[in-house]
Amino acid sequence: MNVFIQKLAKKFRTPWQVQKLLHGFEYNREESGTTLKSALKTLQERKAHCLEASFAAAALLELNGYPPLVMSLESQDGIDHVVFIFREAGRWGAVGHSRDPGLYGRAPAFRSVRDLAWSYYDPYIDGSSMITGYQFAHLDDCKADWRYSSRNVWKAEKYLLEIDHLPLQSSKSRYERVLRDYLKNGICKEGKGWW
Repeated sequence: MNVFIQKLAKKFRTPWQVQKLLHGFEYNREESGTTLKSALKTLQERKAHCLEASFAAAALLELNGYPPLVMSLESQDGIDHVVFIFREAGRWGAVGHSRDPGLYGRAPAFRSVRDLAWSYYDPYIDGSSMITGYQFAHLDDCKADWRYSSRNVWKAEKYLLEIDHLPLQSSKSRYERVLRDYLKNGICKEGKGWW
């Protein structure tokens, strides 16, 4: 158990509070090389890409009773996305960080993890990206020190890439409509249940 994370977890007790914390983090564009920092390093540096932010959310929220679950969204272009997921009052929500606000977290309003995954489908489309599958996992199943490691945690990423993803397929007409809207208006700015 780490004292720094314990103190933060007392201050940021709910998924919404952790999402607000992550809104203040700089996006990790990995300009000095690829990284996969642990929750501790991410929280200390206040800079994260999606998987690093998921580690941070999981480390804070597990101390407040939430299991360390993440959802991996697989993309046709290989640029996948990961969010921390949680369940409250029988509904699923997410905490996330991205360079695109449409890929942040979601309020707990979704009946299933599949419905939650669908909430990311439209904002993911940008001309090269499209979600093709999803899966959720318990972070401890990756057998890596995602909480406190001082080194990059590549084993966790490898685990998420290798788990079987469930297909998430849209109609061609929906994809084309969303792509046209993206090309005309840019990224989605708002959506139902977005945090």
